[in-house]
Amino acid sequence: MKTAISIPDDLFQEIEKLAKAKHSSRSKVFVAAIREYLEKQKNKKLLNDINSACIIAETSEESYARKKAKKRYSKAVIKERY
Repeated sequence: MKTAISIPDDLFQEIEKLAKAKHSSRSKVFVAAIREYLEKQKNKKLLNDINSACIIAETSEESYARKKAKKRYSKAVIKERY
């Protein structure tokens, strides 16, 4: 599909140079840049979703399980060292 966009002249010149250096077309440079941008946006959303999930306070059961696991791990590490 074709589309028309307006970009600043200095950016256009940079794209021209990059396309020539890569022995590629401007279109391929634009497509690669857009794909990279879209992938970054997906990753940003995923990171935000993960961070949002981590903000939720742990339940008392989760806290208890975490503390028990930490004690069990500490004992195992100490046992291995001595």
